[in-house]
Amino acid sequence: MEPLKDYVGKKINLNHVKDAKRLRDFGFTCRYLPDPPEDFDEFEFGTRIGELDNLGLMITVQSMKIVKMFFASIDPDNPDLVKGLGEAQLTYIFEQAQDQITGFLDFITE
Repeated sequence: MEPLKDYVGKKINLNHVKDAKRLRDFGFTCRYLPDPPEDFDEFEFGTRIGELDNLGLMITVQSMKIVKMFFASIDPDNPDLVKGLGEAQLTYIFEQAQDQITGFLDFITE
């Protein structure tokens, strides 16, 4: 998760978050888009990385600046249920797709 620390404090570009085609280019979809976002809100993105399907990247913002991010497993039968990932799964995610993830984050932030 070390590569994500560089994005804490960066501002979310709402227009880029709404660009579904470009998000797909990075292998992500927007699962939840608060529009307009409140002062303290959360964006949810879905993705698949390697063997890990139904992954979510949750990004919490305050005044549109990132304050927290985490990857979670999304229950396919109940998408409102998410489960945190273990260290081995997080390591796997970044071994498989670090450039994809940082490219995505570069795109959605200013």
